[in-house]
Amino acid sequence: MSASQSVFAGWMEIAPGAVRDQTRQHDQQAALAALVDEYASTLYRVAFSVLRNAADAEDAVQEAFLRVLRHRDTLGEVRDHRVWLIRIVWNIVLDRKRRAKTRPETDDIADLARVLPAHGLSAEQRAAAAQHHTRVLECVEQLPAKEREVMLLSAFEELSSVEIATVLGITESSVRSRLFRARNLMADLLHHARGVK
Repeated sequence: MSASQSVFAGWMEIAPGAVRDQTRQHDQQAALAALVDEYASTLYRVAFSVLRNAADAEDAVQEAFLRVLRHRDTLGEVRDHRVWLIRIVWNIVLDRKRRAKTRPETDDIADLARVLPAHGLSAEQRAAAAQHHTRVLECVEQLPAKEREVMLLSAFEELSSVEIATVLGITESSVRSRLFRARNLMADLLHHARGVK
């Protein structure tokens, strides 16, 4: 065997492993891109529901996907990507909120327009919907923290009790009792808000 043949044979031994690594990397990138496509808007809604600021919500979503990118080797082990991603962004926004210790008093109309349906509604209907949406958000803000958390995840993100328990790291029965209290408090707050306004 000539020297060039032995070098070529050495390359051939390395090549299959390198090809497998490239294939694995490509598969991970495709999986991450699919997660971004499927869940970015959901994660934005979760982040916005807590932060009430479009730029901060977008930053939180980007940070969540950066964390996913750092742990992309474990993507195959995750059973429910939706709940897993919501838990990541939930922890991020709560950390940011704790650090900021402040919250804007008013919502930006442009931010509300992102989360309100606008198809087929007249200007009056959109304005009424925006006012109702604002009133509901104000009532949600008045809930105690534990009840507010489960209400946001249940009503706005439509997570099940099991999924909320996973996101918050509590038992399912705690979720159900907090949700029961939150709904009763919301009913009282909305009734009071209707009477005042």
